[in-house]
Amino acid sequence: AMKINQNTVLQGQRVTLVPYTAAHVPRYHEWMQSEELQRLTASEPLSLEQEYEMQRSWRDDADKCTFIVLDAERWSGQACADEDCMVGDVNLFLTDTEDPTLGEIEIMIAEPSYRGRGFGKEATLMMMAYGVRNLGITKFESKIGQENEASICMFKKLHFKEVAVNSVFQEVTLRLDVSNQERRWLLEQTNHVEEKSYVELKLPAGVLES
Repeated sequence: AMKINQNTVLQGQRVTLVPYTAAHVPRYHEWMQSEELQRLTASEPLSLEQEYEMQRSWRDDADKCTFIVLDAERWSGQACADEDCMVGDVNLFLTDTEDPTLGEIEIMIAEPSYRGRGFGKEATLMMMAYGVRNLGITKFESKIGQENEASICMFKKLHFKEVAVNSVFQEVTLRLDVSNQERRWLLEQTNHVEEKSYVELKLPAGVLES
C-alpha cells in the first residue's frame, strides 16, 4: 500500500518532500482556488471539506504516492512551519492494474515565484528515484496540457519522449523507460538526497532522548 511514504521525508538541495498531511490541506485548498492551476492540473475546485477527504483518500489509497514540495532552505532547522514553506506537490499514480511497474508522474509548482528555478525538476527527479528504488517502477508517463510548454520542456530534459497527443483533451503524453543506463543516471542525479523520518524531524529537540 502507498502508506509506504507516510513517514518519509526526502531532503534535497532546493526542495524537501514531505508526506501530504491534514496540516497541509488549507494551503493546498487556497492554491486550488486559482483558475490557472485548475486549468494546468485539469481539476475542479473543491470545498475545504472535500479537500480534507481527498487528502485522507490519498493517504490511504494503494495506488497513489504523494509528497508536498517544501522550500528546503526555509524549512531546514524548523524555523518555518510546513504550511509556510509549501511550494507545490508531486504525485505518482499506479494507473495500470495490469502493470504495477508503470507510474504516472505529476508535478505542480503552485507558488508562481518558485517557477523556473529548478524546484520542479529536483522534486520530479527525487520522486522518480523514490519510485524506482522503493516502488519497483521501471516506466514513467506524464500527461501534460498542450499549452503547458514549461512542463513539457522540463520532462524532455529529464529524458522523457513524447509518445502521444490527445487533441480532444489537448494533452501530450510523455514517457520514459528506465533502462539500466537511465537508472544509473537517475540515482546519480539524486545521490545527494537524504531519506529521513518525518515524525523524528517534527519532534522538538530532546523529546527522543528521554
